[in-house]
Amino acid sequence: MLEKGFNNPTERVVRLKNMILHAKPYVESERAVLATEAYKENEHLPAIMRRAKVVEKIFNELPVTIRPDELIVGAVTINPRSTEICPEFSYDWVEKEFETMEHRIADPFIIPKKTAEDLHQAFKYWPGKTTSSLAASYMSEATKESMGNGVFTVGNYFYGGVGHVSVDYGKILKIGFRGIIDEVTRALENLDRSAPDYIKKEQFYHAVILSYQAAISFAHRYAQEATRLAREERDPTRQRELEQIAKNCTRVPEYGATTFWEACQTFWFIQSMLQIESSGHSISPGRFDQYMYPYLAADNAISQEFAQELVDCCWIKLNDINKTRDEVSAQAFAGYAVFQNLCVGGQTEDGRDATNPLTYMCMEATAHVRLPQPSFSIRVWQGTPDEFLFRACELVRLGLGVPAMYNDEVIIPALQNRGVSLRDARDYCIIGCVEPQAPHRTEGWHDAAFFNVAKVLEITLNNGRSGTKQLGPATGELTQYTSLDDFYRAFKQQMAHFVHQLVEACNSVDIAHGERCPLPFLSAMVDDCIGRGKSLQEGGAIYNFTGPQAFGIADTGDSVYAIQKQVFEDRRLTLQELKSALDANFGYPTGSSPQSAPAKSSLGEQEIYAIVKGIIERDGSLDPATIKNEVYRQLSGTSTRAAPSGTHSRFEEIRHILENTPCFGNDIDEVDLVARQCALIYCQEVEKYTNPRGGRFQAGIYPVSANVLFGKDVSALPDGRLAKEPLADGVSPRQGKDTQGPTAAANSVAKLDHFIASNGTLYNQKFLPSSLAGEKGLHHFGGLVRNYFDKKGMHVQFNVIDRNTLLEAQKNPQQHQDLVVRVAGYSAQFVVLAKEVQDDIISRTEQQF
Repeated sequence: MLEKGFNNPTERVVRLKNMILHAKPYVESERAVLATEAYKENEHLPAIMRRAKVVEKIFNELPVTIRPDELIVGAVTINPRSTEICPEFSYDWVEKEFETMEHRIADPFIIPKKTAEDLHQAFKYWPGKTTSSLAASYMSEATKESMGNGVFTVGNYFYGGVGHVSVDYGKILKIGFRGIIDEVTRALENLDRSAPDYIKKEQFYHAVILSYQAAISFAHRYAQEATRLAREERDPTRQRELEQIAKNCTRVPEYGATTFWEACQTFWFIQSMLQIESSGHSISPGRFDQYMYPYLAADNAISQEFAQELVDCCWIKLNDINKTRDEVSAQAFAGYAVFQNLCVGGQTEDGRDATNPLTYMCMEATAHVRLPQPSFSIRVWQGTPDEFLFRACELVRLGLGVPAMYNDEVIIPALQNRGVSLRDARDYCIIGCVEPQAPHRTEGWHDAAFFNVAKVLEITLNNGRSGTKQLGPATGELTQYTSLDDFYRAFKQQMAHFVHQLVEACNSVDIAHGERCPLPFLSAMVDDCIGRGKSLQEGGAIYNFTGPQAFGIADTGDSVYAIQKQVFEDRRLTLQELKSALDANFGYPTGSSPQSAPAKSSLGEQEIYAIVKGIIERDGSLDPATIKNEVYRQLSGTSTRAAPSGTHSRFEEIRHILENTPCFGNDIDEVDLVARQCALIYCQEVEKYTNPRGGRFQAGIYPVSANVLFGKDVSALPDGRLAKEPLADGVSPRQGKDTQGPTAAANSVAKLDHFIASNGTLYNQKFLPSSLAGEKGLHHFGGLVRNYFDKKGMHVQFNVIDRNTLLEAQKNPQQHQDLVVRVAGYSAQFVVLAKEVQDDIISRTEQQF
């Protein structure tokens, strides 16, 4: 039997899950107030020591919270699933949203009046002192103008901390925070006092020692709180639990773990303290099954059932972390995403299969908890056991959007191509959405920017203009092109111009973080910051990268192929006709598209007959997938409405021609290779640059949910897309255009050069649950993954859910609070997503075998 199923979680885990599931997210002010006080008190100190003083004050004074039923303790906030504010990065957007954040369309947070007053007082200190203000001062006005017009954005690190790192959990499990202090003390004693960088290194080492002493105090405060609660507890079972929690927190993370429970507590203290030090997201646990398993294997006193419950509790705690962003960024990261990517499987540093019993327990925990965090991933290679892959496919069939799957056979050589050693590349983990890195050796700056390739296409087709603004160089009017070579020449020039601006903006933010917010606590857990005597933000890591990601690849590829096919090959259109139709948005008012039509709940017999008749008249034949997608578009109100009247009817004819051009996602070489070329132009331009930490830029192709948000900045395109509609997500084909089945779609995606997009690529597929049912479904599913990876695809993830369930959840959200879906490089509760993001997920092609 391939199917094994998943058992039920304990009653404790169910209660803890419900606490998270039904919690209302709050903004809290304690950290902001404490950090501001620390900055005021230590203005005379260098930046690294001021940061250490901030950490010291927060760890010593942040409220200590132990919630009912918890076995693993440590909280960033008083209220569950809430967030603190870090004004040292930015603050003014928070104040602007005091009255609106609770009611915005994406990721609302409650800000009580007292909290707003406390934050307002703290914010008075910060004008001109934040990393964002310093970064803005470094940027040119032209770069800011391009960002303002939707070409790219660096808002992620511009407004908040960097994160996007996996630290050395295994080292702390072995030697504890006290071991870090001892290591730094030895490095301090061995410093060459005659070296010109002696003073900087000395300050860094003192900052690390101060930070880790405060971190030990933070854990001891939890031991004291657990002891207090134990004295008051009347239930003897819970009293014994609290007494053991107190013992655990007294020992770890100050010293190395000796039991699996201590190891789990150590893991969580590291995770939560990193969030407290900085507002960065994507603090990724990395290869949890590798560094945690030795403690499980050595713990002869623990039962399998209790060990599983501890892992489940770690999963619950990961969902307690939350983050608020400005209103625009919240739409790009819709779903309260914090991207704590936890990865299992793959291979060891010496190239052997890494699967172990804890690997499977992690899958079980994911099935038990069924919440968005961790962002659960698996690594697959030629030596991956079939049992492991089939178990992962079973987990996918639960409909949680996890695990995401990654291909060692592409990622390891891609990292080696960037200078990562073979052993380090084999040890890679996934950060945030889909970004590979060598854990605890890398400052990757993944997710450094969103880059809108489709917007660059629009600007190219308009001679460097966005609307009436001349954003890019004048590279020629579309109507003057004599061949597709003219387009590629212009597109490459525009790409070079805007990528240069992108690099300027990323480096401006990078420099600002190094100058104003070095992070001593984080840095000491990444190699080789202690050896080099400098923070992560100043280049202390072994590997330093900057990774901006692109989206709109399929839109661009399909648009370019449509020009090639319909203008230069078949000559069904002239460039002047195409330009006129694009300028007129194919006759539709801008912002008014077929998508704005209300959704239907069903279609009548005559309507279905009309759909079938129209397809026969148009295509001369019937394809079931085409019928299915047209019906779904009709149901969701996304089908083409009646052609605009009057002189614009020709625009509708042009749009019909363009929409029926062969598209990326159907295993057609001549189409797919155009998309490949457009992606390569972006990737090759990005990798020309270096960053202030001495590392290289590397491109990625993944959108979070920015394909919806930034689609609003893109006018009509030659693939028939109307202005302001969502763009394709990641490297996925456009919604509804991959009509030849899942294997054909995957084959198209595999033709992109995933090796050069070493910052990660993201591929979404959506399946009907019935297609994957039973042992036959598992066999087909596993075969699809193996085939895609054999053809050198990098990543794939799945939603297994039917469209009617999603529509029902839109109508009755209170009845579907626990419905979790894959958005892009992360999962989220479906009902908390903005409707336009929900609609984007609903519109994705439903594949079946």
